[in-house]
Amino acid sequence: MSVLDRFRLDGKVAVVTGASSGLGAAFATGLAEAGADVAICARRTEKLEATRAEVEALGRRCLAITADVAKPEDCTRVVEETVSGLGRVDVLVNNAGIGTAVPATRETPDQFRQVIDINLNGSYWMAQACGRVMEPGSSIVNVSSVLGSTTAGLPQAAYASSKAAVNGLTRDLAAQWTGRKGIRVNSLAPGFFPSEMTDQYPDGYIESKFERVPAGRAGDPVELVAALIFLAGDASSYVTGAVLPVDGGMLIA
Repeated sequence: MSVLDRFRLDGKVAVVTGASSGLGAAFATGLAEAGADVAICARRTEKLEATRAEVEALGRRCLAITADVAKPEDCTRVVEETVSGLGRVDVLVNNAGIGTAVPATRETPDQFRQVIDINLNGSYWMAQACGRVMEPGSSIVNVSSVLGSTTAGLPQAAYASSKAAVNGLTRDLAAQWTGRKGIRVNSLAPGFFPSEMTDQYPDGYIESKFERVPAGRAGDPVELVAALIFLAGDASSYVTGAVLPVDGGMLIA
C-alpha cells in the first residue's frame, strides 16, 4: 500500500453525526470524496437530504437517518440501519454538538445538562453502539475543541467542560479498544472554523481572537476535513488516544 493509498477509504462505511449542515456536512462529503459510503444522522431531516444529495453526487451510497444522539436507543438504531443498508461500520465521526455562552451564575441546570447530554453523552452512546459491530482496523473520531484545553473569552462552562470530557473519553476508549478490539479512537480539536455555532457569536468576536492564532485567520473547513481523513483511515494506523489540534497554532500562543 502506497502512502497516498493509505488516505483512501474505498470500501469503507462511515457514520457522521450532526451531518445536516456546516462541518458535519463537510465531513460527510469529504469522506465520500475519499471513497467511503456514508450514513448521516441529525435531528433535522430536511437538511439531511441536502447532504445526502451531495454525497450521492460523488458516486457514493448514503443513508440519511433522523436521530437524536442524546437518546441511546436512537444511536443503536442508527448503527442497526447502517449495517442493514450499507453492510458494516468502519468509521464513526462524533460531530453532533451544541454550544452555549451563558454566565455561570445564570446558567440553568437544564441548559448545562443539554450541552453535556449531546456533546459528551451522545458521543459515548454512538461510540458504544458502533464499538459493538466494528471490525479490527476501524476508527472512531470524536470532534472536540480547543476549548477543551483553553478559554476564549466567552462564558462557556458547559461547552468547555463537555469538550474536555470528550478528550478524556477518547483516551479511555482508545485504551480499552485499540489492543483488544483493534478500534482506534482519536479526537479532532478544531479552533475557529465557520459553523452554525460560530454564526451565533457576536459580530467581530472571532476576528478579535486572531492575535492568539499564529496563522492569523480562521480555518477553512477543508483543512479540518483533511485532518479527519487522516484519522479515519490507514494513514493514521499507529495513532490512537490522540487529541489533534487543528487551530492555526492557537494552543501554543
